[in-house]
Amino acid sequence: MKVLAALSGGIDSSVALMLLKRMGYDLEAATYQTTADTTAVREACAMAAAEGIAHHALDIRREFHESIIRYFIDEYLSGRTPNPCIVCNPTIKWGKLLEMADSLGCCKIATGHYARIGENGGRYFVSMGCDTRKDQSYFLYRLTQEQLARTIFPLGELTKTDVREIARAGGYYDLAEKTESQEICFIPNDDYRSFLRDNLPEGTIRPGNYIDSDGTILGRHEGYMNYTIGQRKGLKIAFGEPRYVTRLNATTNEVTLGIKSELTSHECTISDIIYQKWGGFDDGATVMAKYRYKTQAVPARIYHNGEEVIVRFIGEADAITPGQSVVCYDGEDIALGGVIKKSL
Repeated sequence: MKVLAALSGGIDSSVALMLLKRMGYDLEAATYQTTADTTAVREACAMAAAEGIAHHALDIRREFHESIIRYFIDEYLSGRTPNPCIVCNPTIKWGKLLEMADSLGCCKIATGHYARIGENGGRYFVSMGCDTRKDQSYFLYRLTQEQLARTIFPLGELTKTDVREIARAGGYYDLAEKTESQEICFIPNDDYRSFLRDNLPEGTIRPGNYIDSDGTILGRHEGYMNYTIGQRKGLKIAFGEPRYVTRLNATTNEVTLGIKSELTSHECTISDIIYQKWGGFDDGATVMAKYRYKTQAVPARIYHNGEEVIVRFIGEADAITPGQSVVCYDGEDIALGGVIKKSL
């Protein structure tokens, strides 16, 4: 079988390539270029050459800017907190990689994600990676059935420690010690505020009022786009007890502050639903709901609400953030997911 492997130049995709080669696949590799920086392309090209595999560079800067960067900016303008990786995976990464795979006669594509793919009754779905600390399934819930059917995740059964050992055993000692970037790929130094200032017309980001839940003015902020739900640090205003951002109003440029208890929610509504393992569900179905990548999934029941879904937490959830996603798991498998619209 011929496989096109996504290769970033980092350790995960490089080890995935090594494992695929050991498995005997007929391989080619491709690297995305999303910004003017060509470092990743050069590193990936060198890795492919070392393994004797043909390498292709995918210059997707125009498409990436028009869809992902535009989405990122527009979400902040609307007072929501975006998750560009979730949007990019099905539309850009898988979309462009599969286009190239077809042109090269590749049946499958492969990436270095810590996740697994399952199949049940003709439906494909993403399952959590075995390394729970590195599991990336949350970011993959929007992949379609067609995309999943053609995808391989070689690292799904491995831990990060395993991956580093494989790199060392292959003689890639520097790669094995390489630190990982936790940043959004197009945000230098993980400073999204500076990125917004540099990419929005002057005067778009304006000071406004901090208010409490009753509308009382508490002080001045630096523009609602500089804040996100649950934020406590960097508010530059002092109170007798910690205050958190509980709401953003893009229309009035107001940022609502409250105490910790005002961040808790019992339910939220999600839209733009994508089904993976489940093709549908009965009202009251129980799931484990993950509403942010770095939080633990919590038990919830889900209900239909027209084309949307209500996620009712069994207990409470903290800092539910419009624009982020709720991914609903059936055990370790993604049942469905959607974008947070509002919370109660």
